Amino acid sequence: MRDDFPNRIVELLPNLRRYAISLTRQPDLADDLVQITVEKALKQRHQYDPAKKLAPWLLRILRNAWIDETRKQKSRGTHIHVDETTHALCDEAASAELKLEVRQTLEAIDRLPEGQCDVIILVCVEGLSYREAADVLDVAIGTVMSRLARGRLALAAAIGINPTAATYAKHTNGKTETPSR
Repeated sequence: MRDDFPNRIVELLPNLRRYAISLTRQPDLADDLVQITVEKALKQRHQYDPAKKLAPWLLRILRNAWIDETRKQKSRGTHIHVDETTHALCDEAASAELKLEVRQTLEAIDRLPEGQCDVIILVCVEGLSYREAADVLDVAIGTVMSRLARGRLALAAAIGINPTAATYAKHTNGKTETPSR
């Protein structure tokens, strides 16, 4: 019988890299993170349940690897700024206006509380279901729904595309953070 597990991982590499870039804000660090993720997935293959989707399992490994790497680097005091990835994300975009919108959106996402940022990336960018995102983040599905709703409103208000969101942010004094986990 043919083993397609490695091939399925290869098919998901663009998704892993996209999520890794959203976490690291640097393509080279994202590539390292994806490599760590693939290595761990291959070593921990026996823990994967073939009855479930592979993408959420890999994204959870990636997120946990990012948390581990972040903890290691805290003593170094490294700060990664969104401007470092804007050019990589916008190379194909010919419009200066589009580049500006992308930069503003990335900066707005970067300013969201960590939980909201993670949920927006997993659900809106990676296309995971609420349940899958909850599994990746190890939180209740209701927490995912709440963080996503608040994150979307805060993001819309921050980039000025929804007057209702701006009104919401005003009435909550701009506080969009959910209670800690």
